[in-house]
Amino acid sequence: MSQPGTPTSTPARVPTRPYVIREVTDPWAMRALEGVQKEAWGYSDREVTPGTLFRISAMTGGIVLAAYPADEANPVPVGFAFGFPALSGERIWHHSHLLAVHHEWRGSGMAVALKLAQRERALRQGLTRMTWTFDPLVARNARLNLGKLGATVTSYHADWYALEDNRATAFPADRLMAEWDLTRPHAERPVPSARGQLALEEREYSQEPGATRLYLAGNRLLAEVPTRAENLPESVRLLWRHALRDVLSSYLARGYAITDLARQGHRAYYVLSKE
Repeated sequence: MSQPGTPTSTPARVPTRPYVIREVTDPWAMRALEGVQKEAWGYSDREVTPGTLFRISAMTGGIVLAAYPADEANPVPVGFAFGFPALSGERIWHHSHLLAVHHEWRGSGMAVALKLAQRERALRQGLTRMTWTFDPLVARNARLNLGKLGATVTSYHADWYALEDNRATAFPADRLMAEWDLTRPHAERPVPSARGQLALEEREYSQEPGATRLYLAGNRLLAEVPTRAENLPESVRLLWRHALRDVLSSYLARGYAITDLARQGHRAYYVLSKE
């Protein structure tokens, strides 16, 4: 594989092996990013974003970054970030479409390092805002996006993607839209305590969600989210999907923002704040 562009000025922080983040400009190096998607998400060939799209995007204002082990002579990518300019009216910003990390490198700080490198390059382009989507049922991504990066969520999108062929039987691919103010200094926030009115919580003695509370009026609300939703039966995950959809979309429409992920023991809660 051909070596991609120039590494960032300093290697990212890691607990074990060092790695470097490079801007990818070589088309064969872009092709190698297809394999990262398959490993990270179990994608089929049909679902993979092809290297050809990375190539065209990089030549027209997109940002393609990859992380490589620093201690290998001919390293293969173990993580990457991909995004492109977005436009609505007169507003232009950077939309981050993909962020993937090989499972053996999760917990290394690589995801944060990739986003910060993406932030640096977007600022060089004169862009001061970045957006991306993530699944409300994946609590670890919520902690990354809200607590470690400092983004906020102001909109909920039901059935954002069609990830299966049959609309009637497909598991709903809902997404939250994260917004990141790139002009604010980056500082990871500590995990907050679970303090606030409960709009949604797990049913007692069950893994299922309890009744939704859609008419609270406090400045700080909590909506519980399973910490390991992928381990739940699909029928239970579907109950959580619809409960979170009802609660989060209702309060976001009323002017609340999702600002963090709180923890209490093994349980996790979205924090909804109203300034």
